[in-house]
Amino acid sequence: MAVSKSLPWNLKNKNMKALQFNTYGPPGVLTIADHPKPEPRKGEVLVQIRATAINPSDVKNVAGHFKSPLPRVPGRDYAGVVVGGDAKNGLEVWGSGAGFGAVRDDAHTEYIVVPADSIAPKPPRLSTEQAAAIGVPYLAAWSALVTAGKVQAGETVLVVGDSGAVGRAATQIAHWKKARVIGADIRSENTSKADTFISADPSNLSAEVGRLTSGKGADLVLDTVGGPLFEPSLKSLCYGGRQISIASTQERRVCFDLIDFYHNASRLAGVDTMKLTGAEIARIMNELCVGFQAGHLHAPAITTWPFASAVEAYEVVEKGGSAAKHILIPDAAS
Repeated sequence: MAVSKSLPWNLKNKNMKALQFNTYGPPGVLTIADHPKPEPRKGEVLVQIRATAINPSDVKNVAGHFKSPLPRVPGRDYAGVVVGGDAKNGLEVWGSGAGFGAVRDDAHTEYIVVPADSIAPKPPRLSTEQAAAIGVPYLAAWSALVTAGKVQAGETVLVVGDSGAVGRAATQIAHWKKARVIGADIRSENTSKADTFISADPSNLSAEVGRLTSGKGADLVLDTVGGPLFEPSLKSLCYGGRQISIASTQERRVCFDLIDFYHNASRLAGVDTMKLTGAEIARIMNELCVGFQAGHLHAPAITTWPFASAVEAYEVVEKGGSAAKHILIPDAAS
């Protein structure tokens, strides 16, 4: 367990800075506000946030997609150091909050309080900024491939939306578990280093997967796109194959041939990381820690921003198109 030798200078301060939105809208509705610094109760831990990632879901939260009660502090993923409560002071931790930014405040702030069973030691191999970039994408990929998909060595995994943050994480995890990866995306570049990369063309996806698997199809599909790619992904499964869906970027409603579905003995499951408990998140983060420490998993490129530039950073995430994760550095951690 990594333990920080330097604790924050302002522990005695009763207030802290937090990013907040009082109304739904574009990133410009965000402001930096003073909040009372939280106090841990029995069974809780006070963490000083040293870095916190901006995910696309955070932008959606500010825009009102999750109908969060207002006012609200957004943010889910963080890395920091324990400075009070029921854990060793100085312990460097990483995580993603259960319900953070939606049903409760955090983590785009300077301090948070979390249940003691929700914290996980940060991998020493990662910097604090890198550790903050892991949360949601790797939690989603792990929950889909390992928890729901039960990926096995030697299987073929089709990752639809392979160039996105979850897709890149999923490819790493699948390779760690000794599975073969076919990556599919509208982008032409194989940024995830999948074993084979193909176009995510709805009219040709299942045929291409069939060609690459000698007509068998994929054992497991992770569909991070949904919409028009949902049924083509489903048709790419082998007999008895499993498809895990985590999003639908266009149409919420999809259709598929139910007779083909049951004749193929296909299995379909959904994954929602917002439903994970703090303890479940900590267990997955501990599993991921092993992968990062052993070199099976690798942190994405990062771009850091001071709190004062949070609105600009949110706007960059809103535009999309960047492989880098955007990380806020709270003033108290600067």
